[in-house]
Amino acid sequence: MDTLLLARLQFATTTSIHFLFVVVTLGLVTLLVGLQTTAVLTGKPVYWRLTRFWGQLYVINYVLGIATGIVMEFQFGLNWSGLSRYVGNVFGAPLAIETLVAFFLESTFLGMWIFGWHRLRRGVHLALLWGVALTAYASAFWIMVANSWLQNPVGHEVRDGVAHLTDFSALLTNPSLGMAFGHVVFAALLVGGMLMAAVSAWHLIRRTPDFALFRTSLRIGLVTAALSISMVQGFGFAQFGPVGQVQPTKFGGGPAADELVADWTARFGPGDYTPPVLASVGLGFMVLIGFGLGLLWLLLPLLWRDWAVRLRFPLWLVLLALPLPFVAVILGWISREVGRQPWVAYGLLPVDQAVSPVSPWLMLASLVGFSLLLGALAVTNWVLLARYAARGAADPALGRRPGQPPADHRPEPAFA
Repeated sequence: MDTLLLARLQFATTTSIHFLFVVVTLGLVTLLVGLQTTAVLTGKPVYWRLTRFWGQLYVINYVLGIATGIVMEFQFGLNWSGLSRYVGNVFGAPLAIETLVAFFLESTFLGMWIFGWHRLRRGVHLALLWGVALTAYASAFWIMVANSWLQNPVGHEVRDGVAHLTDFSALLTNPSLGMAFGHVVFAALLVGGMLMAAVSAWHLIRRTPDFALFRTSLRIGLVTAALSISMVQGFGFAQFGPVGQVQPTKFGGGPAADELVADWTARFGPGDYTPPVLASVGLGFMVLIGFGLGLLWLLLPLLWRDWAVRLRFPLWLVLLALPLPFVAVILGWISREVGRQPWVAYGLLPVDQAVSPVSPWLMLASLVGFSLLLGALAVTNWVLLARYAARGAADPALGRRPGQPPADHRPEPAFA
């Protein structure tokens, strides 16, 4: 057994599963802000009920996503001590900001929003949800700042074998950051829109009593997904230029790549400095899925006079297409991460120097243990999401008045 291979498999497992939670959280909270803002401005009960329904699914995903994030942090400390020792002074700065400023604030705002129903004024309660959304975006931004530094180390100098931060602003202007962050944000909105559209389509296929409610959420989800896939494609293709400049080896050979490999060979010794085929395969399939999801635009005209509901087959198409954006985001993450191999920090720290000096058996035990734990969390999340989504929006637990028993159908406004 190879300790390095096991460590890389563990990193791939933990980050991939956690990333699925992240995109659902970021996508749904944006839609929630739109729903509750509309509810406050119009006072229409349909938007209050949609806020409670989708808010409950958002909270489930958020809580279990926190647990997967904690597991991922553990594997960082256990498996990649060389990374912490060599680049921790630089890489740790945006992670610390994300934890202290974004994550803690996000959790605080969310807790107040969950327990603030019927206790806070409408404007205050809505402001809390806006705070949740803004801090969620801030969290994603600082994570991408840290990851972009690994893709293209900037603003640092190496002293006594340790990287030290010399220019914080360089982290924020990193060429590998801007378009990648936009790509991730709109990928999350695509996931959130498709999830909303697919759940709504399922209820409309079953002809549930809340036809008007889920017709509204179907429209919101489909429009969001269609707009998002276009932005995803735009930000995705816009990355090829900047990434090709800072990572010449990622997209194949060429004079710049050959020159860089020669320099690495002189500095680090002979080795295979070509990214694995998995990176290009993942990129290719992600692009294919992106073009396929672009067909969502063809479904938008069918929303006129509810033709999508009358024909029914568009609802089945939306439902069956739900896994595609999830597969695409994982393929995109694989392409980004595997494409910089064999480096943890591109051109600065090879993976074999970053892995912790532990026995293969211990690494295997942690891989199995973390994989089982994350798998259980993922299965639990999707079972709970499916269960509560199937119950419909008649009377979700979120937003119910204290001491009030559940009702089969209570379309009253959420606030008195």
